Amino acid sequence: MKKINIVALSAAIVLLAFAFQGKKEISLFNGKDLSGWIIYGTEKWYVEDGLLISESGPDKEYGYLGTKKAYKDFELNLEFKQEADGNSGVFIRSTVDGTKVSGWQVEVAPPGHDTGGIYESYGRGWLIKPDKEKDSVLKYGDWNKMRIVVNGDRVVSYLNGVEMVDFSDEKIGKGKGGILLQIHDGGGIKVYWRNITLVPF
Repeated sequence: MKKINIVALSAAIVLLAFAFQGKKEISLFNGKDLSGWIIYGTEKWYVEDGLLISESGPDKEYGYLGTKKAYKDFELNLEFKQEADGNSGVFIRSTVDGTKVSGWQVEVAPPGHDTGGIYESYGRGWLIKPDKEKDSVLKYGDWNKMRIVVNGDRVVSYLNGVEMVDFSDEKIGKGKGGILLQIHDGGGIKVYWRNITLVPF
């Protein structure tokens, strides 16, 4: 039995290595400006001291910062730090018309509000939330590492090395679009971002 497990494990490692072979990590944020991104709405997106900062503006509406390119299957890594309200999110395979987004959000929110869960905007709403005990993984007011793996119809989110959700959905599998960062409406929101990188599959 042990020999079979070792063989299976070895095969899985080989397949994983093959999947990443020739795939180069892409930096989505250069630490200097918003090259490669598009601002949607009137909320504030700017770079300061090498950090990408999202902040509510006077209109206190939804705002998005989206990649110019679309990405289908990938591993996305980034770091965020929440100040003030901190209600935000990372959208995958999503598009924007004005400030109406079509797609799926991996939640970034204050404690008790399901960071790492998956929400479908202007559609089915919450698709899956992390177990409540995982809420303690979030380091509010400090830097957090988020990892999102999107492959076919499956999305897996991690926060500070802990798997938050593992969800498969046919509709997500058919989705097309870019990666978006969000400012929630209501005002008073400020979130810092850094080290935003992507490895396409």
